[in-house]
Amino acid sequence: MMPRELPDLLREVSNLSAEDRATLAGVLIDSLDPAPDAEVEAAWAKEIGRRVVELDSGSVKTIPWKEVRRDLFDRLNER
Repeated sequence: MMPRELPDLLREVSNLSAEDRATLAGVLIDSLDPAPDAEVEAAWAKEIGRRVVELDSGSVKTIPWKEVRRDLFDRLNER
């Protein structure tokens, strides 16, 4: 079986339902991502756990988005 040309595939895909096109898009995007590195995933899990403990204990406080946004715009305007 010869490989199909991209224009032919695009024509066929355009006839799929919206749900099937969305599923196909997700599968294609996932196929571009390399397999996650187990060490990196473990390090992130550890970091997330550490941050959750800090938030739960009250040793750190969150900053409301409106405040962060205002500060960022202020910094940009100072340039």
